[in-house]
Amino acid sequence: MNMPTQPEGPGHADYGLLLLLAALWGSSFMFIKLAVATVPAVSMTALRLILAAAFMYLLARALGEDLPRSGRIWGVIVLSALVGNALPFTLIGWGQERIDAGLSAILMGAMPLTTAVLAHILTVDEKLSVRRAAGVVLGFSGLVFLIGPEWLDRLGDHTVRQLAVLAAACCYGLNAIITRHLIGLPRNGLAAAVLLASAAMMLPACLLAEPPWTVRPSALSLTAIVVLAVFHTALGQLLLFALIRRQGASFFSQINFLVPLFGVLWGALILGERPSPNAYAALALILAGLAVARRQPVITPVSTANAEKKS
Repeated sequence: MNMPTQPEGPGHADYGLLLLLAALWGSSFMFIKLAVATVPAVSMTALRLILAAAFMYLLARALGEDLPRSGRIWGVIVLSALVGNALPFTLIGWGQERIDAGLSAILMGAMPLTTAVLAHILTVDEKLSVRRAAGVVLGFSGLVFLIGPEWLDRLGDHTVRQLAVLAAACCYGLNAIITRHLIGLPRNGLAAAVLLASAAMMLPACLLAEPPWTVRPSALSLTAIVVLAVFHTALGQLLLFALIRRQGASFFSQINFLVPLFGVLWGALILGERPSPNAYAALALILAGLAVARRQPVITPVSTANAEKKS
């Protein structure tokens, strides 16, 4: 299986996709909190993935795309479904049954660090340089500043739940590397396959751990799950593939600097919250981190990168 080469430096379209996905995922903590209020984490994840898989499969078929047929490809798809959807969705949902969305956001900020280290170890074209490491650290400092030091003081509360969310961040970092092996396949069919595999994993887990007939969901929780399925999961899966195909795992990992920021913005727009002054200072730090990481030198031939960009 051919691996993609390191692309050219990101352009306006790449940052536009990054911001779009960050804005979408920035609202996910709010919807997860609403969902798990009356639906346990395993059941919530199972229903979310079943709905997302059905939606994505129908969309792929409508666009004339089939599911991948290669058994070798399906091995990678199953692994991506586990560490990119089934496991982290469940861990985050279980964690947010007890811990606040803000603390979940700062724990998820470990994902860029995980991705950068894993990309350095497992790939040949996304090595960790001093400049990229500095950008990651600078962006993460903005993330900490945005959430506020008071969250760090509470790091001992519900330790197991916090470790679950941190493990989910590590899952996403690993999935960003795994997804590179799926680049080049029809995007909609691939997204449908990953979601179908994820749903197939969660259905028996749901039946064993939380039988559906024992759950009494509220209308608000069900609505939140539908929104998570269609927008945050199905559409998010497509945007994830597009970003990693265009710019690689480390570029995609920077989204977790922006997701908490968009969480604050959603709170201001939807809930009428007033961002604190440190939110604006955090924005400067986060954007500075992205700018430093963006200046990472390209180490592959321009002709090869252009060929990948146009494919």
